[in-house]
Amino acid sequence: MEVPGWLETLAERVARAPVPRRLRPPVSGGRPAAVLMLFGEGPSGPDVLLIQRSSRGRRHAGQPAFPGGGVDPEDGGPIAAALREAREETGLDPSGVHVVGTMPELYVSHSENRVTPVLGWWHTPCVVHAASPDEVESVERVPITELVDPANRLNLRTPSGYSSPAFRVRGLLVWGFTAGVLDGVLADSGFALPWDRSRIEDLPPDVVNLASR
Repeated sequence: MEVPGWLETLAERVARAPVPRRLRPPVSGGRPAAVLMLFGEGPSGPDVLLIQRSSRGRRHAGQPAFPGGGVDPEDGGPIAAALREAREETGLDPSGVHVVGTMPELYVSHSENRVTPVLGWWHTPCVVHAASPDEVESVERVPITELVDPANRLNLRTPSGYSSPAFRVRGLLVWGFTAGVLDGVLADSGFALPWDRSRIEDLPPDVVNLASR
């Protein structure tokens, strides 16, 4: 299946998009990392692959996320790292993925990771699952139509008082770095719908406890 036009356009836009101040990497320091933003075509139209990290994890425990992790020396770069991590975490067959492009490096201060999001088109989908139970609790293909549904959108406020976009989909509360990237990508893709940005909720206590590890 050919890469859809909307994804090619998205890749071009995000490649040159300015990095928000709070996500700009420092001049030095931080660990190189990569995540795979894998888009496919499911029964409900375009979708994106998300994982729920294990609640036993040391960092970002229990959080929904894109598959990904640190860039190892043998990877040779973020694209190979994103595909390798996705295979290890979800059982993904990388041969079924066409890499469309990458986003500028983003900095996650909580884990001190310099993250390169890699955009991929899942031209030959395969069965995916929690292939690494110590790291991943579940894997979900989330339809874009559900992500942009105004009923599933809100802002979450952390104990520090900072509010940022979030999503409630498929039993997942997607927030933080992943939700922020999704929010921007959905806008750049043209799929985003108007939603009530005055809807603000506090981050649930159980989520706060996991995030504070």
